[in-house]
Amino acid sequence: MHSRTSGSEHSLGNPPLRSVSARTVDPLIRRLRVGAVAAALVGSLGLLSACGGADADKAGAPLEASPGSSLPGLPGASGTASASMPGMDMPSSAASGAGDAPAPAPVSGTAVAIKNFAFSPASLTVKVGTKVTWTNQDSDAHTVTSDASGGPLNSPAMNTGDPFSHTFTKPGTYKYLCTIHPFMTATVTVTQ
Repeated sequence: MHSRTSGSEHSLGNPPLRSVSARTVDPLIRRLRVGAVAAALVGSLGLLSACGGADADKAGAPLEASPGSSLPGLPGASGTASASMPGMDMPSSAASGAGDAPAPAPVSGTAVAIKNFAFSPASLTVKVGTKVTWTNQDSDAHTVTSDASGGPLNSPAMNTGDPFSHTFTKPGTYKYLCTIHPFMTATVTVTQ
């Protein structure tokens, strides 16, 4: 029986069929990976330039969504938002001559709502022995996790409506975040 690559195919100048080796595949995969990385870089630079293209006279002004629309980058958010994201420190040179805004005053209470990709209130003050309960009101999952390793807060991923509670037994300042969305940060201050 004749093979497919014998006879007239050789006389026409076609090379015989052979298996694809790792040597021929590796450069192709490398080129595809380099192309994908380059495309991601170009896309990221495009997003950065689009986000940073604010008018000089509007720098530092709050972002405003038109009626019936949402703010890009903030799922489910609408209306007005500050020009910076919670937990994201902006260099003071980025502000347009206005000094850094003072941190919000700590709020007392025992409940923290997780909504619009933020902890509300972002700063809570409680007494030793107080049980604080966080409730996820977003459609995305969130966690309540101590910022420092070994901290007392370590919730599982919380779906919509899920609560997480912790009773604070020692005074101190407890910084925490959502490990799924690390820009979400907040603090509980525990006093005597």
